Amino acid sequence: MIKIKRIDHVAIAVDNIDHALVKWQQALGLEPGVRELVSSQKTEAVLLPVGESNIELIEPKGNEGLQKFLEKRGPGLHHIAVEVEGIEAALVLLKSLHVPLIDEAPRIGARGHKVAFLHPRATGGVLVELVEAEHSVGPGGQP
Repeated sequence: MIKIKRIDHVAIAVDNIDHALVKWQQALGLEPGVRELVSSQKTEAVLLPVGESNIELIEPKGNEGLQKFLEKRGPGLHHIAVEVEGIEAALVLLKSLHVPLIDEAPRIGARGHKVAFLHPRATGGVLVELVEAEHSVGPGGQP
């Protein structure tokens, strides 16, 4: 069984992270936490802490899949990320159950965390990211 600890973040694809950040700040008063260029995923990301979770704004910086998503659908919900314990074991279990995966092994994502994506077919059309923190972090990616 996979141990899911919490929803780590809900990711919103945006064309321009600075413009989107202003809108989220004005509409909901959310202040940015960690902001980084995630070279392994060719994106820029900023976390907006909300309670024990985050809203993550992501802008493509060479990520063709994310760019195609924006061209086809426009800005909006991109994926939901759940924090898990033991991401490698979770992926082995999911693969043994024939759950469609994008990543069969974790890679390093934002905040230096291990991440892996399930194919949207696995969840009826929603892209799900598994996240395992190397250490315990709070909202906005802060320890």
